[in-house]
Amino acid sequence: MSERGRSAVSGGSSQWRRFGRNQRAVVGGLLVLAFMLASALAPWLTPHDPIRSNLPRRLEPPSWDHLMGTDSLGRDMFARILQGGRISLMIGLLAVAVALGIGVGLGALAGYYGKLLDSAIMRFVDLLLAFPTLYLYITLVALVGPNIGVLILIMGGLGWTGMARIVRAEFLKLRTQDYVEAARALGSGDNRIIFRHILPNAMAPVIVATTLGIPGMILGESALSFLGLGVLPPQMSWGSLVNDGMPFFRTAWWLPIFPGLAIFLCVLSFNFLGDGLRDALDPRLKS
Repeated sequence: MSERGRSAVSGGSSQWRRFGRNQRAVVGGLLVLAFMLASALAPWLTPHDPIRSNLPRRLEPPSWDHLMGTDSLGRDMFARILQGGRISLMIGLLAVAVALGIGVGLGALAGYYGKLLDSAIMRFVDLLLAFPTLYLYITLVALVGPNIGVLILIMGGLGWTGMARIVRAEFLKLRTQDYVEAARALGSGDNRIIFRHILPNAMAPVIVATTLGIPGMILGESALSFLGLGVLPPQMSWGSLVNDGMPFFRTAWWLPIFPGLAIFLCVLSFNFLGDGLRDALDPRLKS
């Protein structure tokens, strides 16, 4: 194995060791994995249909038959929370993927070429950041109409600004490194330098920002669904389940509490995981 290969393996091993020593990060990663598996396997984890009504059993408290009780139409809340998790996580992941594509692309262009292009992109970023994000979400969803595809595109299309700033900063730092100058001297074009030499070395903060961006998207979707501008029946998300349960809070506390607890634990898990990845990939950032 070459010296460079041994160095890469050694660096990767030390990063995994740092991550493994961070108990909060490990717990967060395990909880994220549990949420993912539970959402993917939702139809097989409960015998109850999340949509079918059963009025004789409406508003039953948690029991062995219905672990999280039933709602106002007798539907099993555990099944509905699992199904809602599939949609909430899907929206969060896909919205971050959209933001990642836009942010990395524009951040790379701004950081690599600089000058007028950099100024134009960064002023557009400043313009977007001047408006409250939730206000923009509400305005655009109200204009276009709520559905899952619209939520993904709007949240991803507005959530790339932080990613662009991170990538731009990395490109500004890396574009003057010796190995980049050597590649340029050997005749490498801009595309090759960007994708083969700079971007791979800028991925650590991008991975961290992506992980920390997912809970923000989940919270954004939950807020919109809670306001009635997100996922619409018969589909459900954690935010819409909280909204549906709020009128029954005094008589059936489990209706808003359990989906709200799912949002809290999922967001907390992703934050723990993101903090652990940040500390492992770049220990200098550890506070």
